Amino acid sequence: MPDILLKNIDLLINLVLAFITFSLGLNLTKNDFRNIFAFPKGLTVGLIAQMILLPLITFGLMIIAPFSPAVKVGFMIISFCPGGVTSNLVNYLMKANIALSISLTVINGILCMFTIPFLTNGTLDYFVNQSQIIELPLLSTIGHIALITAIPAAIGVTVRSKLPGIADTLRPILKYLLPALLLLIFTIKIFAPADNGGVALSRTELFDQVFWVLILNFSGMFVGFIVSWISGLDMPIRVTIMVEAGLHNTAMALYIGGNILQNADMQKPAIVHAMVTFVSTFLFAWLIKTITEKYFASK
Repeated sequence: MPDILLKNIDLLINLVLAFITFSLGLNLTKNDFRNIFAFPKGLTVGLIAQMILLPLITFGLMIIAPFSPAVKVGFMIISFCPGGVTSNLVNYLMKANIALSISLTVINGILCMFTIPFLTNGTLDYFVNQSQIIELPLLSTIGHIALITAIPAAIGVTVRSKLPGIADTLRPILKYLLPALLLLIFTIKIFAPADNGGVALSRTELFDQVFWVLILNFSGMFVGFIVSWISGLDMPIRVTIMVEAGLHNTAMALYIGGNILQNADMQKPAIVHAMVTFVSTFLFAWLIKTITEKYFASK
């Protein structure tokens, strides 16, 4: 693997994530975002599913999971970091509500700056019987979220508005290029040496954790779909919330486990999640959407 990629792996990941969000912006208009805030029911239900229900589900799973306390904390940290650019991409591929997906990513990303320190300390105290001062740099973290989500999406919307021909040319190409780029960056992260920003994950650890990662993935999606269904939201919004509750901001989880807590075991659930849940989320969302649409079509 080229040394230049290893030395700049985190920068590469951020650049690719920003490019993905820019590409998604090519499919949106300003009115798409105005409608989200004019009718905020979907946004509210999505935030409840992500910020409240998801950590509760994860806590229940970790009570019975056969892992070390550090790994359990790693799973809990994943649940504290919902959404992310990956969920935006899956919602795009599912033809869901991309504007809602990006809005949820930006808003819950900002809320996490306040919830993560409190929740992570509580998790450390419960599972490890110790607490640690957790503090995320507020301004720089919000700036980071803006640089990989809000700003690239706004540029994409502007390009579509001002240069629609270019946007129309790029969209069909990017539909296939974006998943390939996402796969590339996480492959680099998985196999890079630990001293170059990688995560040293053994095959045994992978097999031990992948089952529980998928259980968490499917549980979050199922609950997200049910609460949005009960709330009377339409199909594109249901799918959006389902995907947002199933996928997580693994880059943030890796940052907390590695840079702040400096514990490799707490990072490993996040990297396993990044490895398997893009495909599992897409397939599960497609299956639920197809079954539901056929059910209502038969009525």
